[in-house]
Amino acid sequence: MRPSTPAATNCLEALIAYKQNPSTEGRNKLVRLNAGLVRKVAHRILQQCNEPYEDLEQIGYLGLIRAIERFDPTQGCAFSSFAVPYIRGDMLHYLRDRSGTVKIPRRWQDLQKEAQKLQPQLQRVLGRTADETELAQALGVPVSEWQEAKFSNKNRHLLSLDARVGGQDDSAITLGETLPDANYQVMQKLEEDRAQLQRAMQGLEEGTRTVIEFVFYNGLSRKEVAKKIGVSPMTVSRRLQEGLQQMASCLGAAKA
Repeated sequence: MRPSTPAATNCLEALIAYKQNPSTEGRNKLVRLNAGLVRKVAHRILQQCNEPYEDLEQIGYLGLIRAIERFDPTQGCAFSSFAVPYIRGDMLHYLRDRSGTVKIPRRWQDLQKEAQKLQPQLQRVLGRTADETELAQALGVPVSEWQEAKFSNKNRHLLSLDARVGGQDDSAITLGETLPDANYQVMQKLEEDRAQLQRAMQGLEEGTRTVIEFVFYNGLSRKEVAKKIGVSPMTVSRRLQEGLQQMASCLGAAKA
């Protein structure tokens, strides 16, 4: 399949050059050329959760780097089509892992159920869909609490590849089995890559590793991490960026 745009041509040429002569400079060039893919996927995922955009974007770059390392330019596949499952997969893994460690208060679960019952009633009364404020008033809670409950439940219910179709535990078909074979194989590879990701984490300086664990495994914001370890939010951001770059280099070296 020939690239159809100058940008695609430029990317393919850069990929071929990188495969022939792998280098940090070449990989970074490919990351810059395909940063738009990461941002596009991050914005889409952002509509399904309440996580900071910056966190999704950083995780997406790790997926992009793995796609760069695994891509074979001779196979005739567009790189964008190949890379998106990696990028999206890493973001969903991050959200799934985080939601598994966060216990949603029973009250918030009950609010979500009550809201589902009230929404059609309010629509009939108002002649339109109720906004956040009207729904919160009907629930008898502050708007802020309703939004927290809603977004927490959204995060909790993001589907994994092992989720049963239709949400039934006794279903014989998983979500992964409904995906095109090529994409599912990519997602299976992501599971294997997680072991390499753990090894890359172990190679980080302790302070940097702590920041990454707090942000991506414990789900803390940069401000929360800064307060917890006694540094400025700017320092947290710097350590986070440095750590992700070191991990990217480690993952790239593992594929060389």
